[in-house]
Amino acid sequence: MTHHISAMLGSHPGAAGTPAVDKEKLAACIAACFQCAQACSSCADACLAEDMVKDLAGCIRTDLDCADVCAATGSVLSRQTGTNVEIVRSLLEACRTACSVCATECEQHAGMHEHCRICAEACRRCEAACAELLGSLG
Repeated sequence: MTHHISAMLGSHPGAAGTPAVDKEKLAACIAACFQCAQACSSCADACLAEDMVKDLAGCIRTDLDCADVCAATGSVLSRQTGTNVEIVRSLLEACRTACSVCATECEQHAGMHEHCRICAEACRRCEAACAELLGSLG
């Protein structure tokens, strides 16, 4: 997945005018955001199919919130024309927080629900990718 993301970033004609950023970390973060958004959406849907759905209401809400934040972050990071570093930094912080909260929630259910274990892993990967990219922004 990162191959296509890297190729698009590299082919963007306006990329030369954007602030210097580690393109590998950027591509990895975009991929992690979209993968996490998918995992969280799927986890929320799987939670809705569980017999104990009422007990998973908090997990479902956290999954959906995280999915939305990750999707928005991945979309904004994908745009290279006129990048605003303050907005990017704020989104990365929000995404990192959403992923941390969602991972913690899903980890509580991971022993009983495989979808929660998978989701927590995706959230931890995205949280780390956001932190890596944030660190490279200076």
